[in-house]
Amino acid sequence: MFFKKELLETWRTRRFGVLAVVFLLFALMSPLAAKLTPDLLRLSLGTAVKLPTPTSVDSWTQFYKNISQMGIYIIAILFGGTVSRELTDKTLVNLVTKGLPRWAVIIAKYLCLLGQWLVVVASAFFITWGYTTFYFSDRQSPHPIAACLPLLVFGAFFLAVVLFGSTWGRHTYEGLLFTCLVMAILFLAKLLKQAHNFNPVSLIGDNVAILQGNLSLTKLFPAMGVALGLTLILIVSSVALLNKKALV
Repeated sequence: MFFKKELLETWRTRRFGVLAVVFLLFALMSPLAAKLTPDLLRLSLGTAVKLPTPTSVDSWTQFYKNISQMGIYIIAILFGGTVSRELTDKTLVNLVTKGLPRWAVIIAKYLCLLGQWLVVVASAFFITWGYTTFYFSDRQSPHPIAACLPLLVFGAFFLAVVLFGSTWGRHTYEGLLFTCLVMAILFLAKLLKQAHNFNPVSLIGDNVAILQGNLSLTKLFPAMGVALGLTLILIVSSVALLNKKALV
């Protein structure tokens, strides 16, 4: 029942609509930008400038760059207050006093977030794939599905970070600060080459290499395992935090 309430609230507040439009724009713009950028540069720099012919790799590179550099942070902004907002507005009081377990609140919210992530990313992926195939007939991107799998796993982890931050923080901005801090730590850890294959951030950094066949997906299995393990820990920790929160 609470899961249905979450879906309805996400729809009524138009957060899912905003997210869907943003990712749709990513899907449409990525292949188009790869196709038109050389022509635009020639117009601005002169026809004598020699530029490499755009390929399908350029389209997918733009796609993953858009999601990893903008998409996930838009998600953090839209859903950074998913729990803290409920506590501030005291909307959970009646539900919990009527018997709703607090763990059900966290699980329902996470599943709702995860469902939205899978829908918008999968939709954007297939649209990008279709337009990339239309614009570029080369065979330089032989593993599109394998390249997208790490992104999906990273999203599951990132949503758990957002959920934990929102449960821990009293206000939306505190949850956002926590999410930014976690990402900063992971990017700093990326400087350690020994930890590369175990760092969840690698799941949004090596997609193009996997796409081209220059890196095997199995190399990122450790990072995927770490990401899923941390996801479980963060969800359990969110439940523990909410159990200690005063609802009134």
